[in-house]
Amino acid sequence: MLDQIQGMKENLQKKLDSITVEGESGGGRVRIIANGNQVVTNITIVDSLLAPENGEELEDLLITAFNRATEEAKIKAGEEAQNMMSGIIPPGMNLPNLF
Repeated sequence: MLDQIQGMKENLQKKLDSITVEGESGGGRVRIIANGNQVVTNITIVDSLLAPENGEELEDLLITAFNRATEEAKIKAGEEAQNMMSGIIPPGMNLPNLF
């Protein structure tokens, strides 16, 4: 059974690599795209935020967008893990932090 769980974990990681999530802030002025494994793959920033006087605002917007993207990735990872495990774990049984 441990080999089966290890294989499922590897399959989950591959599946999460193919899932895209987005975190946005500032009304879309900052967008961060990540995969389901919480790896950032793209950042988009409107040009006006790149001016030196907007440095602090840009930092705040980046933090917010990053946190939103990683939270969405965590949710997707949990959903995928639950879907994958539904075939081998009896209904109602909860195994937190298995993956």
